[in-house]
Amino acid sequence: MSGVAVVDLGCGNVGSVGIALERFGLAAAITADPAAIAAADRVILPGVGAAGYAMEQVRARGLHETLRGLVRPVLGICLGMQLLFEASEEDGAPGLGLIPGRVRRLAPAPGRPVPHMGWSRLAMAAPVLGLVDGDYVYFAHSFAADPGGSTLAAADYGRTVPAVVRHRNFIGAQFHPERSGEAGARFLRAFLAA
Repeated sequence: MSGVAVVDLGCGNVGSVGIALERFGLAAAITADPAAIAAADRVILPGVGAAGYAMEQVRARGLHETLRGLVRPVLGICLGMQLLFEASEEDGAPGLGLIPGRVRRLAPAPGRPVPHMGWSRLAMAAPVLGLVDGDYVYFAHSFAADPGGSTLAAADYGRTVPAVVRHRNFIGAQFHPERSGEAGARFLRAFLAA
């Protein structure tokens, strides 16, 4: 096993995630190599973009079964979190099926434009992965999972938006920890220590 692998799907925020990890003194491997991903101690699946395209890249790079078979801690960020679910309304895309549930488009409303871009307060029953009730974190998304049994922290954006989910070794953050200041740094440190 070797360090942290950041999955490179050719889209998304791999650079900013890599820089965030460098602040902790970690040099993550940014890679699409299935063997390197399978050998990593921790795996981060970042994402910015469209679910359909991202899943096409997962398959084109031969990562579908590798990602599904991981038994070490895996963190999906933003779109990466959404890919952990069964399916998304975006592009009618199937997900990896690692967390039960579906991803739906956010509904715009006065004072709540879509995409949801900005800082929102987290609500949780207990501290989780370094986060505490009331922390503000940064979001940039147009789709969100439905709340369910895997939801550990949520934000309100006209509906309950799961902000952190966990199912077995798979953790998802709908927000961007690499852009969420001190709260995001606490979250990333806790994931790296999990």
